[in-house]
Amino acid sequence: MQEKIYMAISQYGETIHGLKHPRKDLAERLGVSPSTLKKQYTERKDRTSYHSGYILLSTGDWFTLYEVKPFGK
Repeated sequence: MQEKIYMAISQYGETIHGLKHPRKDLAERLGVSPSTLKKQYTERKDRTSYHSGYILLSTGDWFTLYEVKPFGK
C-alpha cells in the first residue's frame, strides 16, 4: 500500500505540496508551531460537517487539504 500524500491550498491559491503528515508538515513549512493550526470544518448540504483543513490562528489564513493520488489508478 502506498503512503498517502497531501497538498494544501490557501484561500489565496498558494499551494504546498508533499505533505505526509498534514498538520506537522504544514506547520513546519509555515515556520509555526503545530499548536497554532486548528482544524477547519466544512458543512455539507445535509448539515453534517467534515474536517477539511487547518486555520492558522495568528493570521486567520486557512488551508484546505487534498489527498494526491496518481493519475490512472
